[in-house]
Amino acid sequence: MARPLRIEYDGALYHVTSRGNERRAAFRDDTDRELFLNTLTQVTERFHWICHAYCLMTNHYHLVIETPDGNLSRGMRQLNGVYTQAFNKRHRRVGHLFQGRFKAILIQRESHFLEVCRYVVLNPVRAKSVKTPQQWKWSSFGATAGLTREHRCLTTDDILGEFGQQKASAQRKYREFVEAGMEKASIWEDLKAQSVLGVEGFAEALLDHVMGKRGIREIPKGQRFLGRPALDKLFDGIGDRKRSRDGVIAAAVKRYGYSQVEVGNYLNLHYSTISRLIKMIGENQR
Repeated sequence: MARPLRIEYDGALYHVTSRGNERRAAFRDDTDRELFLNTLTQVTERFHWICHAYCLMTNHYHLVIETPDGNLSRGMRQLNGVYTQAFNKRHRRVGHLFQGRFKAILIQRESHFLEVCRYVVLNPVRAKSVKTPQQWKWSSFGATAGLTREHRCLTTDDILGEFGQQKASAQRKYREFVEAGMEKASIWEDLKAQSVLGVEGFAEALLDHVMGKRGIREIPKGQRFLGRPALDKLFDGIGDRKRSRDGVIAAAVKRYGYSQVEVGNYLNLHYSTISRLIKMIGENQR
């Protein structure tokens, strides 16, 4: 089974989601939701996390988490594990509560921090559970907007700091920002390899965190080769120079993980021709 690539480093920012097993409820009532937020508080304190936003739906949750110590996976094991134990004990059940591994998208703070935080608190509106974000009790919108008391798991300073130094004014501008996003199109257009969200160059800057994981076959290829150059960049300037072209073909397949079919389609060559060229290059290098 394919498993997602976890890129972890000090100061990383993530959009994290986890869904109930078989799409069943992960939160049956408000007591469950409060139990989850209390567990999240314990995890933020133990692992020094910063929770910028959250939203608890019925069968899944969304978090925006910053990890000063680069320890997302360890903290998530604690969060989902402890909450599952408490949930099972309370409802007299056994077994998994959440479906497989949690999903985490690494976020470029400079370009997408506010967009992702807005996306999270607008989840109930998009799901048509409520008409406005303030009607959903179990998200961080109310606290960040200054409408409700802030839960201990939440930190609102970073979001409000983006809207000014005067708190009341910042809260008003935040409310306006979220409301303006209710009709906004998807924020995931810049998503790379299903795991990184940022502007051009952000994924490439993460290569050092990925290089050692390219041989792990359980990780989807698109994630293992995150930040690899596009084929048009690899073949740029090669023209009709066959020897140079063949060398780039070999690099595209062996170093950057493109399939022979992908390279063949780009060059208008049959994949068997690509295979034959790579074999010849390998024999010449012996």
